[in-house]
Amino acid sequence: MSGKHYKGHEVSCCIKYFIFGFNILFWLLGMALVGIGLWAWSEKGVLSNISSITDLGGLDPVWLFMVVGGVMFILGFAGCIGALRENTFLLKFFSVFLGIIFFLELTAGILAFVFKDWIKDQLNLFINNNIRAYRDDIDLQNLIDFTQEYWECCGAFGADDWNLNIYFNCTDTNPSREKCGVPFSCCTKDPAEDVINTQCGYDVRAKSDSEQKDYINVKGCVPQFEKWLQDNLTLVAGIFIGVALLQVSLANLFDFYVLLLISITFTQVPFCHPQIFGICLAQNLVSDIEAVRASW
Repeated sequence: MSGKHYKGHEVSCCIKYFIFGFNILFWLLGMALVGIGLWAWSEKGVLSNISSITDLGGLDPVWLFMVVGGVMFILGFAGCIGALRENTFLLKFFSVFLGIIFFLELTAGILAFVFKDWIKDQLNLFINNNIRAYRDDIDLQNLIDFTQEYWECCGAFGADDWNLNIYFNCTDTNPSREKCGVPFSCCTKDPAEDVINTQCGYDVRAKSDSEQKDYINVKGCVPQFEKWLQDNLTLVAGIFIGVALLQVSLANLFDFYVLLLISITFTQVPFCHPQIFGICLAQNLVSDIEAVRASW
């Protein structure tokens, strides 16, 4: 008998356990986000009074935790169990789910470009509704403050949009100490200050427009968001188109490495990475599993 052995197809342990390990973290993070969302709701009494979900005039950021956490939990479960048990159904579900998310992002990007005027109006309405509800929910308040600090903006189109809030408006009947002011997140930052001055926006809109520029960011958040889109739209669109074309040829591992290299080198959109990597890895693992089964 010769010492030669037939070497058939094998499932790549590297890909298998990489998907498993990555999705374990993804799964746990999803559970953590859902847990944080439930905890936040319980702290606000929502779980004991479900009708209070609709009481807020603006967005409840806890919804973001719940939705994102739920999606991450489902994807993490499918990818983790699918890789560990070499279950092609769960792996294909994992790939399709990621593909749907990618397609929705691509569609949203195209629609945002085509209907940018309508989206601008809706964004203005959305921000104004949340300005009105600024003090109604601490999570919403933190989200608005983060947005205004990050974009260095104030209100939807300017600081005067804060007249929509009962605490900040400039009417004579307003008894609030914050009358004719803005939240501290509108204030320009002084690098020398280590402690945030939460009263920096008091009475600032009672000053002239030229004086306001010395204290707060006078640009609105909608124009700042538009500027960001214009600065990044070409890059984002190019990445989406390039990735979509490359996804056509994901039959072997070489495509994965090419896509990995291109994504790391050029992309500035972090959410693209796990989707594309996950699709590539899952498809290669499915191909390995099916090849092994076909050789039986």
